[in-house]
Amino acid sequence: MTAVQAAVQIDRPTVADGAALWRMAKDSKVLDLNSSYSYLLWCRDFAATSAVARDERGEPMGFVTGYVRPDSPHTLLVWQVAVDEAHRGRGLAAALLDGLVARTVAERAVTTVETTITPGNTASERLFTSFAERHGAPLEREVLFDAGLFPDGPHDPEVLYRIGPLSR
Repeated sequence: MTAVQAAVQIDRPTVADGAALWRMAKDSKVLDLNSSYSYLLWCRDFAATSAVARDERGEPMGFVTGYVRPDSPHTLLVWQVAVDEAHRGRGLAAALLDGLVARTVAERAVTTVETTITPGNTASERLFTSFAERHGAPLEREVLFDAGLFPDGPHDPEVLYRIGPLSR
């Protein structure tokens, strides 16, 4: 357990956290912002494969949302990672990711973590590269969705980061 993990509570999100997750995603100015409704549903339907970090008052400070891929039941796809601006720079995103992956490895026998990152998102690139290094797992990268596939205007390609196999 890292010092950050010891100092904050990392657990599953609840529906009551949905508004805070939506706000953090919006304030990040980097994440694709989904509707507030989708964050409420995510906290209800995918809480087991997501994590929230709480301060001493129980208020959300950061989150990771993810799901186990239906066609690849040992793969956790990390959808979004965000940390409230007031809590950035303390390793909270890494603690959240480590905590979520440890839980899903134990509960669902996850062996691989995937995420997509747009080129130039250096914070996410560093987060997932350092995760692979900390866990001694190989990291592969390939374009998953080319820019031309997005129907709603200009969008950078989404590069798939595949990390695994993870050791138990």
